[in-house]
Amino acid sequence: MEILHFDIQINAEATKVWTVLWDDFSFRQWTSAFTEGSFYQGNLEKGSIIKFLDPKNNGMYSKIVQLIPNEEITFLHLGEIYEGVETPRDWGEATERYILKEHENTTHLYVEIATTEEFRSFFEEKFPNALSNVKNLSENQL
Repeated sequence: MEILHFDIQINAEATKVWTVLWDDFSFRQWTSAFTEGSFYQGNLEKGSIIKFLDPKNNGMYSKIVQLIPNEEITFLHLGEIYEGVETPRDWGEATERYILKEHENTTHLYVEIATTEEFRSFFEEKFPNALSNVKNLSENQL
């Protein structure tokens, strides 16, 4: 498992950044850096299963293993979804963790991804653009 780190400083309060990350409308906007039309299904509650999908119902499903609203969320990736069908994968402890640290109306967003070599270049290419989208939406929206 490889651990990748990404971070960005955002001129907005943590509650606003959190809303941009997980509100359906803005989630679709910032995740377009990965795949146009991306969305998720499920409830943001600890222990819940979340499906991250593209318009063709392809993607992955994950379990929320840690959740502190406006501060931290960690997903454990369980498997892939092809045309709506879930296929479990043995990815071990493949996780995606978002941490928000607020200081004087600015928020430092940290993302830590534990992934296999197979997905490393995808994340390294796409995540900086995704975080730039989060920054722009957080600083210029609402």
